[in-house]
This record gives sequence, structure tokens and C-alpha cells, in this order.
Amino acid sequence: QLSEDVERVSGNPTEEREGEMEVHEDSSSVILPDSELGTTAPSLRFSKTCLKNVFSVILLFIYLLLMAVAVFLVYQTISDFREKLKHPVMSVSYKEVSLYDAPGIAFYPGKARLVSCKHHYYDPGQPGDTECTTRRINYTDPFTNQTMKYALVVQGPRDVKKKELVFLQFHLNGTDQDFSAIDYLLFSSFQEFINSPEKAEFMKDCESSYSSWKFSGGFRTWVKMSLVKTKEEDGSETVEFKQETSVVTYIDQRTKPQSDQLFFVVFEWKDPFIQTVQAIITANPWNMIALLCGIFLALFKAADFAKLSVKWMIKIRKRHLKRSRQVMNHIN
Repeated sequence: QLSEDVERVSGNPTEEREGEMEVHEDSSSVILPDSELGTTAPSLRFSKTCLKNVFSVILLFIYLLLMAVAVFLVYQTISDFREKLKHPVMSVSYKEVSLYDAPGIAFYPGKARLVSCKHHYYDPGQPGDTECTTRRINYTDPFTNQTMKYALVVQGPRDVKKKELVFLQFHLNGTDQDFSAIDYLLFSSFQEFINSPEKAEFMKDCESSYSSWKFSGGFRTWVKMSLVKTKEEDGSETVEFKQETSVVTYIDQRTKPQSDQLFFVVFEWKDPFIQTVQAIITANPWNMIALLCGIFLALFKAADFAKLSVKWMIKIRKRHLKRSRQVMNHIN
């Protein structure tokens, strides 16, 4: 009986080993779903990695697009700056004054004779008529340097608030022409003419610089002046007169028919505003420099972001390869 028990005992380890083997096989069959879960987890991680990589590529493409736009903006900014330097904008400003510097009026009467020249005021209570200050000057024609010219220079009106005007009358004794006129020109300052030591040269310069006009006999010509100052790029300043002229017929009431002609002309200021014209370059180099700095700063920031994105993509790729190796090693 004891021997049977020993046999039983000795037989049990074999059975136990077989049972352990069966359990191990069963356990391997039970572990199988876990291994299946382990294979599905890397696939999920791989899909996320792909999405991240695609997102990084999109960001990199956006950076390249922004860089192209920034380069275009830099080119366009520089082109606009150069274009504005070539074509400055004309700026017009107005300055109100109560008194003008009395202009000079140079008449070229020829054979005509000055009958009267007086200053008048519209406003009541102001001083009455005053005689004009005149100067006579002979000089050579600045364009031919051969012909002698005779000019009668008269002081123009000053007070624009009191509506000062200058009234002149000329008389031409006998003429065989159907039409006769007197030339005149305006220059900026009568006082400069008076103070000039070389008045002939002064008048030659004025005739070369200023435009001339005419007023006809048998009419009353009303001239309203306005002053325009132009500032040049070199800092110099030129003065120009603009005129609004109105003409009315003079009715000759003399009883006897006369062969001579009468000339009437009135000068006054149109308004108390001096117009100043100057060229302004709208291209500001500091604005351009600030814009370029902003563009380049944005590019550097975007480049830094792209650099970090690329490093991140490389890091993710290395991590994915490492996990793939680990999975393959585990499977092996």
C-alpha cells in the first residue's frame, strides 16, 4: 500500500507539470488579447504623429508664404519710396496779412503821358486821395541789350483791410492806330527798387523774371492782384502775381471829337491772403525704416518658429522610430 502511495505521489508531479503546461498554454491564450491591444496602441500613436507632422508641414508652408509676402512688401515699400522721392507733392498754404509790402508797378507808356495817379480808400473816415510815389528809369532791353526802354515805376497799394486802391490815368495825344495799349509789369517790392543802387539793372532783372500785361485805351481796366510765393528745393523763394481783370467801356463825354486817347487803370488787392506753394516729399525715410524693421522682425520670429517646428518634427520622428524598434524587439 505504501508503494502504491509512493507511486501516486511520484505520478502527481507529472500530472502537475502537464497541468502547469496546460495552464501556461491557457495563460498564453489569455494574454493574446493584451498583445492585440498592445499592437493597436502604437497604431494610434502613429496616427497622432502623422497628424502632428502634417500640421507642422502646413505651418512650414504658411511660413514660406508669409516670407514671400514680406519680401514683396519690402520691394514694394522701397519702390514707393523711390517714386515719392522723384515726384514730390505740391503743398499750398495761406497766410493772412493786414498790410502788404507795397509792390512796384512798372508802366511802359511809350508816347502816352501820365495825367494823374492817386491812392483811394473805400472805407469812410480814412485819409483822402494821396498822390502816388513814382520814379522814371531808362535801361536797355534785357533780351536784346540794344534797345533803350523807358519805364515809369509807381508804388502799388499796401493796405488790404482798408481796401486801398491806386487809380491811374494816361493820355495819348494823337494816334493813327485802331488799337493802342500800355504794357505794365508787377514786381514784389517798390522799396527794394528805391533802395537799389543800380535801378537799371534791377529793372532788367524784373523784366526777365516777371510777366507783363496790357491795358487798352478807351476802357477802364480794374486789376485785382493776389500774391503767390513759391519755395524752391534749394531754399530760394520766388514771387508771382496773379490777376483778375475786369474791363468796362469809358464813355467819352467831351464835346469836341478828339483824336487822342485816354487810358484808365485801377489796382487793388484781391484778398489778404498770401499763397505759399512748396514741394513736399511725402516719403518719410523713418517710416520706411520702421516698416522694414517690423517686416524683418516678423520674418525672424517666423523663422525661429519654423526652426522649432522642424526640430520638433525630427524629434517626433526619432521617437516614433525608437518605439517601432522597441515593438519589433518585443515581438521578436
